[in-house]
Amino acid sequence: MEILKFGNLGARFMLELCVLASLGYWGFTLDKGLFVKWVCGIGAPLAAAIIWGSFVAPKSQHFLDDPLRLVVEILIFGAAILALFSSGKTGLAWLLAIAFIINRSLLIVWKQ
Repeated sequence: MEILKFGNLGARFMLELCVLASLGYWGFTLDKGLFVKWVCGIGAPLAAAIIWGSFVAPKSQHFLDDPLRLVVEILIFGAAILALFSSGKTGLAWLLAIAFIINRSLLIVWKQ
């Protein structure tokens, strides 16, 4: 069972990286000028990483308790999922949404 729990934490880290990649992909594929693409492609993942690191990361100085932390997680993952949908990557959007729900459910059940 401990291996599954450790694997769930590893999956969580990979999902967090997928969020950053999804937001970056969305920004760089916008149908706007080059400057806007660069600002959104770098700015969106950077903003998500700052928010995550400030409020959701376990060792953050302003760590939020549940349920407020869950709200922030849903907002950040939701933004990444919407970014994938708007980029035309609906399959990846659904995959990220389902993976997030399963992973977060296991985090709650296993009190991780």
